[in-house]
Formats: sequence, structure tokens, C-alpha cells
Amino acid sequence: MIKNLGIVTVALLLSAQFVSAAVYQVDPAHSQVQFTVDHLVFFKVSGTFDDYQAEIEADPATKTLNSATATIKVDSINTRETKRDNHLRSADFFDVANHPELTFVSKKVEGAGDAITVYGDLTIRGTTKEVALKGSFRGQNTDPWGNQRAGFAASTVINRHDFGLNWNKALETGGFVVGDNVTITLEIEAVQAK
Repeated sequence: MIKNLGIVTVALLLSAQFVSAAVYQVDPAHSQVQFTVDHLVFFKVSGTFDDYQAEIEADPATKTLNSATATIKVDSINTRETKRDNHLRSADFFDVANHPELTFVSKKVEGAGDAITVYGDLTIRGTTKEVALKGSFRGQNTDPWGNQRAGFAASTVINRHDFGLNWNKALETGGFVVGDNVTITLEIEAVQAK
């Protein structure tokens, strides 16, 4: 009897953990998917992807994440310079004609609150590599329309050559036009699914 009671208690605790987790859909109107890369050695160029969908499963009570997935339309790249954006869409970089989407699928999550690491597969230009996004669960609040909204932030650094983004030109004074490392920064507001 006591043994069975222990099993039931463990099962209830585990089920309670899963019940408290909720699914959130990212709200692109209140979120940013941004990247920054060195340009001409001394400067930085930043840009955003403006068309994307993402889903996060998280527990607001413990400020933990269970999973995260995202699909980004590469054509929505925006560096505020049309000529540069078109070059980034071309086969020199993202090759949008053949690889229209970037994807991320989490595999493992560690930590809670302000110290969360999400490990997952990032696919760019048909190449998949594991990356680690370090970030935080900023909290949850109710908006004026009764929706539960949660805030998340994360960032990572990737080497663009790992994903086949190899175009570059050498500068006469040394160095290259485009840096190797790209910083990706996410500022996410998401709405709990009903």
C-alpha cells in the first residue's frame, strides 16, 4: 500500500510539472530576430529577419523552457539597404531560391530564470549544426485583452562559414569585407495558446 502510494505521488508530481507548462506562439509584432556581423573590419552591420513563426513550451511558475522551434523566411532579411539585402538573398550568401527558410529545433534545455541554455539544431542553407542559445525567461503578464504573454531573450554566436555562407573580398589594407562571426540576438514576446 505504501509502495503504491509512493508511485502515485511521484506520478502526480510529474503530471503537475507537465500541466503547468504552457505553449506560447511568438508575436512577431512585438519581437525581434536580429543579427550583427563585422563589416570592413572596424564597423558592424546589423539586420533583422521580419517574417517568422516560432513556438515555445515553457513553465512560467519555474521560469523554465521545455522546447523551442522556429521557422524564418530568409527573404524577409532587412539590413535597411536594398542592394545589400538582395546580395544576401543571392547564391553568394543565403541562396533563397534554393533554401528559402532557416529553422531551429531545440534538443535539450538547461537552467531556469536568467540562466537558460537551449541546445538545438540550426539549419541555414541546407546545413544543420548544433548551437547553444543562452538567455532568460523574463516573466509573464496579462495584456489588456486577457492574453497571457511571456518574455524571452537569447543570443548566440555562429561562424557563418559553418553554414556555407562563404562569400568575401579581401581589403587592400588587410582583413576582409565581411567578418566570420555572426551574433544572433532574440528579443521575444509570445502569447500563450488557448
